[in-house]
Amino acid sequence: MLLRMSTLLLRTLREDPADAEVPSHRLLLRAGYVRRAAPGGYTWLPLGKLVLDRVTEVVRQEMTAIGDQEVHFPALLPAEPYRTSGRWTEYGDDIFTLADRKGAEHLLAPTHEELATLLVKDLFTSYRDFPVTLFQIQTKFRDEARPRAGLLRGREFLMKDAYSFDLDDAGLQATYDRHRAAYQRIFDRLGLDHTVVRATSGAMGGSASEEFLAATPVGEDTFVGCTACAHAANTEAVVTRAPAAGDPSAHPASAVHDTPETPTIAALVELANARRLADRADWTAADTLKNVVLTVRRPGADEAELMVIGLPGDREVDLKRVAAALAPATVAVFDGWADHPELVRGYLGPQLLGKLGIRYLVDPRVGVGSAWLTGANEPGRHATDVSCGRDFTPDGTIEAAEVRPGDPCPACDAGTLTMRRGIEIGHIFQLGRRYTDTFAVNVLGPAGKPIRPTMGCYGIGVSRAVAVIAEQHHDDRGLVWPAAVAPCDVHLVAAGKGPQLDAALDLGGRLAAAGLRVLVDDRTHVSAGVKFTDAELIGVPRAVVVGRRLADGYVELRDRATGERAELPMEGLVDRLRDEALRARGELV
Repeated sequence: MLLRMSTLLLRTLREDPADAEVPSHRLLLRAGYVRRAAPGGYTWLPLGKLVLDRVTEVVRQEMTAIGDQEVHFPALLPAEPYRTSGRWTEYGDDIFTLADRKGAEHLLAPTHEELATLLVKDLFTSYRDFPVTLFQIQTKFRDEARPRAGLLRGREFLMKDAYSFDLDDAGLQATYDRHRAAYQRIFDRLGLDHTVVRATSGAMGGSASEEFLAATPVGEDTFVGCTACAHAANTEAVVTRAPAAGDPSAHPASAVHDTPETPTIAALVELANARRLADRADWTAADTLKNVVLTVRRPGADEAELMVIGLPGDREVDLKRVAAALAPATVAVFDGWADHPELVRGYLGPQLLGKLGIRYLVDPRVGVGSAWLTGANEPGRHATDVSCGRDFTPDGTIEAAEVRPGDPCPACDAGTLTMRRGIEIGHIFQLGRRYTDTFAVNVLGPAGKPIRPTMGCYGIGVSRAVAVIAEQHHDDRGLVWPAAVAPCDVHLVAAGKGPQLDAALDLGGRLAAAGLRVLVDDRTHVSAGVKFTDAELIGVPRAVVVGRRLADGYVELRDRATGERAELPMEGLVDRLRDEALRARGELV
């Protein structure tokens, strides 16, 4: 394939677009790979489409290699299956819904578990048909409230999603493990530095899930790793080690103290030490019990309910962790204090919450037998020795507190947690029988009795992967594409007109005939300096400059990643560049 920049649909930009927030957004726009069409929607220009297609093909190859079969579901879906599964309401405002001319409701597909389950139910009736895994590479839609960061957080995006059906849990585990290994091969081939982390299942449901996160400072996800073992998890899935249960009656009776002007933890600790509350002068924030009021709205509910979360005062509530724990419900910080005078702001304690009928969940550190300095539910007053299990009984525990570097590892006794930021590029789930139960999928087993299949699902953000590759592979001059996904193998730059241009076009034709993708900068209205700048911005792995030494039979070869330059004879150049490109793509040993 030979592309000529004089006729290619390509416009590079000298300045960063005003709305570009992250490197991938900035560089993909500047280098002419994509153009914004609408909030959260992008047009793929020729070079961008070539990269997208290469990423897509890597994904397709690895999926078919493990036996997955490719299908293609519609993007416009009837509402009824999603009403049956409950996800019509669970997704809430995150889905695009519409009605056809007859008034029938539809949605633009965010995912296809329901359709895959119904297809298998329609076609397969015997255990002999299983296991089966279907996959598709399909456009998906999500009504993001605030689309941002270009391709990283859009309303329309390309995904690979696969759905597996096995007869038993052992079969599901084997299928899950195959996909996990395939995902690692995919991301290795794409040149992505990634980590597999424990994750929550969220609205997808299921018993287990893992995310594949690409490390980058602009990532929306935070994940942890252990300094002593291989444990890794999204912060939403970090499990807190609970202390051993104690005797609730082992503490002195709780006592109420006047603590004026102490609505904050810092002010309370300062006063408690100054007044030696409960004969102590060593109070810290970790000895206090903070009670945070939230509103929780269940899917389909007309009104939100109040919930209070109790946690040590040296911790803050992480709303992402709360949302993950309570999914598919949505959560928000409570701000209706004027309408609830029974809740004393700044002095709220857990002692009365049960009588008020307000659900109270606590951090695992607030264990049975622990005692706290906390609010007394009166303005300007706190109580000491408020014992869990004696003075209050939580409705349960919740992983809601912020995770911090240096926290103990939940998987081993030796390590502590470190934290990094990343972008989710893949997610795999063991769904179990949620959807086969919902749609009553039964197949005849070998003993003549019905068997209900169990499911897994496996997603990769294909268009997002393009942006993540750009995040991890760029420098201050532009993009630096790995050979496996670059739009072209060689970028030819004619540094002059006449003989140089003719030679560049001739060399480009011979390289294309040898099976390479070639981009030739044959523009005659721009300077050589602009061509060199554009070549670095566009980021093709190899650039060949046809310039001043052409008369001697030499060209200059530039390596985009390393910056190395070498003058090479034209003779034998086609074979050399072909072998280098094939070797870089893993197609030649």
